[in-house]
Amino acid sequence: MQQQLGNQSHSAAWVIQAWASFIISVAALTIGILHLPVDSWVKGYMGMGLAFTVGSTINVSKTTRDIHENKRLTSRLDEARVEKILNEHHPLK
Repeated sequence: MQQQLGNQSHSAAWVIQAWASFIISVAALTIGILHLPVDSWVKGYMGMGLAFTVGSTINVSKTTRDIHENKRLTSRLDEARVEKILNEHHPLK
C-alpha cells in the first residue's frame, strides 16, 4: 500500500499564463503610477512600494513552497520508518 509521490509538473500553457498575468499586472500598475497627476517623489514612493511588494510576494511564495516540500519529504521518511518497523515485526514468527 505504498503510494508514490511523483513530481508535479505544470503544463506549458499554465506557466505562460502565470508569467503573462504577472508581467501584465506589474506593467499596468507601473503605467498607472507613471500617469498619476502627482509629484515625482510620490511616484517614486509608490514605485518603491510596488518593488517591495513584488519582492515580498516572491519570498513568501518560495518559503511556502519550501515548507511544503520539506513536510512532504519528512512525511515520506516517517512513512518509510513505520513501514520498515512493520515489516520487521511479524506477530506469527
